[in-house]
Amino acid sequence: MVAQDPGFFARLEKLQTPELLWIGCSDSRLPPNEIIGRAPGELFVHRNVANLVEHTDVNCLSVLQYAIDVLQVKHVIVCGHYGCGGVRAAMSPQPLGLIDNWLRHIRDVHLWNRDELSTIADLDVRADRLAELNVLAQVANVCHTTILQDAWRRGRAVTVHGWIYSLHDGLLRDLGLCIGSPEQIPPEYRLFY
Repeated sequence: MVAQDPGFFARLEKLQTPELLWIGCSDSRLPPNEIIGRAPGELFVHRNVANLVEHTDVNCLSVLQYAIDVLQVKHVIVCGHYGCGGVRAAMSPQPLGLIDNWLRHIRDVHLWNRDELSTIADLDVRADRLAELNVLAQVANVCHTTILQDAWRRGRAVTVHGWIYSLHDGLLRDLGLCIGSPEQIPPEYRLFY
């Protein structure tokens, strides 16, 4: 890198000012910076199996709080992907060990949407739809955190987006869920101070 750009690392060490937090899947085929064309330092990233945001996951919540409160990100992107192995595993009754505890969260999403999903005969299409529904559920989970609601209460302009990536064609798709205020979430999840 230094041969190509002698000042690269000098600039990089001063660059931690991303406007975006990416919460995505751990899948090795999904390099977030490359997917959205961002240079190092422009994207803060948290990854786990099947891009989950759980209220008991202190790691994810710590990343979210650091991104919002310290880095002052303006956008939180929850990005899943078609062909997700975690989603497919959650659809199967095959025991896999410790990961089954993590996948239970996707099984919940499957249960909440079983009427819709049961009408999809093709397993690949059903898994891709569950991947989309999982992204939508995780966007909601981000918005239900005290971290984001505290930021909104303080007047911070933070917007949460739900996207999905296709390994088949390399396209990133907006799932049409963009939340930027507590008025956009169900009243049962709004925290009032």
